[in-house]
Amino acid sequence: MKTIINRQLSIVNFMKIAVLFFFITLFSHQAYAQSPDRTKPPALGPTPSVKINAVQKFELKNGLQVIVYEKHEVPIVQMNLVIKAGSVNESNDKLGLAGLTANMLDEGAAGKSSLELSDAIDFLGTSINSNGGLHTTGVSMRSTVSKFDESLKLFADIVLHPDFPSEELARLQKQYLTSLMQAYDQPRAIAAAASSQFVFGKEHPYGRTTVGTEQSLKNFTVDDLKNFYAAYYHPNNSFLVVVGDIKANDVVAKLESALGSWEKKEVPAAVVSQAKQVKERKIYLVDKPEAAQSVIRVCRVGVNRMTEDYFPLLVMNTILGGSFTSRLNNNLREKNGYTYGAGSGFGFRPSAGPFTASSDVQTDVTDKALKEFMKELEGISKPVSDEELNRAKNYIALGYPDNFSNVSSIAGQLVEMVLYNLPADYFNTYIGKVMAVKKEDVRRVAKKYIDTDDLAIIIVGDKAKVEKGVQATKVGKIINMVPTDVLGPMPKL
Repeated sequence: MKTIINRQLSIVNFMKIAVLFFFITLFSHQAYAQSPDRTKPPALGPTPSVKINAVQKFELKNGLQVIVYEKHEVPIVQMNLVIKAGSVNESNDKLGLAGLTANMLDEGAAGKSSLELSDAIDFLGTSINSNGGLHTTGVSMRSTVSKFDESLKLFADIVLHPDFPSEELARLQKQYLTSLMQAYDQPRAIAAAASSQFVFGKEHPYGRTTVGTEQSLKNFTVDDLKNFYAAYYHPNNSFLVVVGDIKANDVVAKLESALGSWEKKEVPAAVVSQAKQVKERKIYLVDKPEAAQSVIRVCRVGVNRMTEDYFPLLVMNTILGGSFTSRLNNNLREKNGYTYGAGSGFGFRPSAGPFTASSDVQTDVTDKALKEFMKELEGISKPVSDEELNRAKNYIALGYPDNFSNVSSIAGQLVEMVLYNLPADYFNTYIGKVMAVKKEDVRRVAKKYIDTDDLAIIIVGDKAKVEKGVQATKVGKIINMVPTDVLGPMPKL
C-alpha cells in the first residue's frame, strides 16, 4: 500500500516539476523576446492627431463675443475674459497704468473690500485672477460646476464694478516701487530691461517698461485708474472664453444675466508700429560686480504672430534652442558645461516681437560661451540634417496634444485663436503643418530672420572679470554700462 502511495506521490511531484519547468521556459522565452534593443533609441509611434470638439461662438446683446468649448469629463469650468488694452495703450507719462489697473480690479468691488472679496472667493473654492500685458488685460476664473453661479456673480462684480480703493492703491504702489528697487540686484531683470530697450528703443511700446517708473507710480491717483478703465474696459473691446462641463446655451443665458449691463463704447485701437531692426553687432556690458554668473542675451527684432513663416520658424527654433536636445543647449550645457541650460525663442506678438537666444553662464567662461552662441547662430543658416529635422518636428507634434489636456490650457489656446483671428480648423491642421516643413524651409527662415550681422548682445556680469575676454572675441563693439543706465536712478520709497 505504501509503495502505491509513494508511486502516486512521485507522479504528482513529477507533474508539478514538469508544469513549473514549462512556465519557467515560457516566461524565459517571453522575457528574452521582449527585452529592449538598447543599441538604438526606440522607434517613435505614429504622429498623433488632434481632433477637438466644436468651438461655439455667441455674442451678447452688449457686443461681448463669447466662445464656448464644452468638455464634460471633469466638473470644472474655466473662464478667460480678455480686454484688448494693455501697456501699449499707455502714454509716456503714465507707464505702468494698465498693469496697475488690472491688478486693482479684485482689490475691492461692488462695495466689498479686498479681504471680503478674497474670503468669498476662497469660501467657494474658486480662483479669480487679473493681470495686465502688452496688448491685453486678462481676468480669469476657475470654479467647480456646483459653485459656478455664485462664482460668476463675484466675477461680474470684479469686472463691472471695481471700486479702486485709495488705501489699496497706496499699498500696491509701495509694492511696485519695492520691485523696482529689487531689480537693481537681479541680473536677469536688468538683462530683460536692457534687451527691450536696446532692441526696440525706449520710445517704442515694446521697449518701454511695463511696470512703471518711480515718477509715474508715485503720481498715480484713483482717477487715473478709473479713467483708464472707463476708456478701455467695454464689452465690444473684449471677448470671453468659457471651457468646461457646461452647456453652451445655458452658460450664455447666465452670462447675459451677469454681464448684460456692461455698457459698450467706442474704443480707439492702439496701433504698434513695426520696430526698426537693430544695426550692427553691439555688446552692452552691464557691470554687476561680484555677480555669480554672467547673464547673456543675444537679441534682434523678430517677426509678428501672423507671419506665413510661423511653422518653419517653429521647427527651426526647436533645432536651434527650443528644446532640451537643441544645438544651443547641447553645445553650452552638454558638451562644454558652461551652463545649466541655454535656449532661444521668438516673442510672437501682433507686431514683430523679439528674437532672443539666452543663457546664464559661469563668469570665467563668458567669452567662450559668447563665441559658441555666435557659432550656433551662424550655423543654423546651413542645411540641417534629416535626423535633426525629423526630431524637431516630432518633438513639436508629440507635445502639441498636451495643450488640450485640461480646461485651462484649452482656454489659453482659444484665446490665441480669437486674438489672432486664426482659422476654425487651425488646431486640427496644426500638426500636419508642422510635419510638412522641409529642410529648405528651415534654412530659408534661418537666413532671413537670424542675421548675425545685426545683433544687440546684452551681458550682465562682473566687468572686471569678463571684459578683457569678451573684447578678445571681437564679436562686437563693447558699450560699458551700469544698472542705472538701464533702469534709471534707483527709486526712493
